[in-house]
Formats: sequence, structure tokens, C-alpha cells
Amino acid sequence: MKRFAMASLSALMVACFAVVAMSQGNPRGTSSITLKGKMVSVEYGRPSLKGRTTGDLLGKLPPEGVWRLGADSSTTFKTDTDLDFVDAVVPAGVYSLWLAKASGDNSWNLVFNKQHGQSGTKHDPSQDAFFIPLKASKAAKSIEMVTLTLSKGSGGGKLTIQWGTLEVAANFKAK
Repeated sequence: MKRFAMASLSALMVACFAVVAMSQGNPRGTSSITLKGKMVSVEYGRPSLKGRTTGDLLGKLPPEGVWRLGADSSTTFKTDTDLDFVDAVVPAGVYSLWLAKASGDNSWNLVFNKQHGQSGTKHDPSQDAFFIPLKASKAAKSIEMVTLTLSKGSGGGKLTIQWGTLEVAANFKAK
């Protein structure tokens, strides 16, 4: 009887974990770097294009419109040190990240929002803390799934966001 109870409990736990994993719907991605002994990381949902283009999806965003920068729950950015993005210094902490279309052209801003852990559709603009201009370029090849990469370089770090042929990036330094 004890063996049956343990097997039932194990099966129930596996089923619960499967339900949680399936409720997200898309795989999750992570990237991290260490700068001056401090961790910087990002965790995000990875939607796929599935035959569409980024223009089909992000092209519908109105000027100054905001996209959740991933899928399912909001993208979480954590930094154990203040980061200098030239246009703003982002204090150490935990934020959600959003992609905002700049008004009037096809440029983008990275939005650091003080809320985190919420559904990716629950953007509260009153919690937006920093808008960082992103440098856009055309990706060398189309990327099927949203990919966020933190890398070291130029005496600091770089956050690169790729999806389809869209590639945007911002450099930063640890304070």
C-alpha cells in the first residue's frame, strides 16, 4: 500500500509540473553575463514566427505601442549592479522588459518596467522606469524564435534582441 501511495504521489507531481509547463505555451530562454563580479540576466518566452514575418507581427504595433518582448509571462531582467546605457543608468534590481516602437519611424526603445512577473499582456505604463534607444540592423539570417542574448564587449555588455530579420541592440557598462 505504501508503494502504491508513493507511486501515486510521484505521478501526481509529474502531472502538476506538466500542466505548469504547458500553461506557458512557448519555451523559455535565458541569457546571463557577469560584469565586475556581478550577474546580469534575462529570462523570456520564445514565440516562433510560424511562417509569418516580424513585419506581420510587430508592424501592426502603433507608434509608441509596446510589445511584451517575448511570450506568455513578462520578460524578466535582473541586474546585481547599476548599468549605464548612456541614455540612462538602470539601478540594480529586477524589471520586466518591453519593446516600444518609437513614434514616426521604424526605430525601437527598450522599456524597463518596475513591475515583473506579471502576464506579458499586463503592461502598466505608469511603472515604466527607463526608455533605452536601440540600434537596429537587419539580421544576417532570419531567426525563427525570439532570441535575447547578453554578451560581453567594449568594456561592458550588450543586449541583442533578434526575431525574423529584426535585430536591435543596446550597449551598457557596469557602474
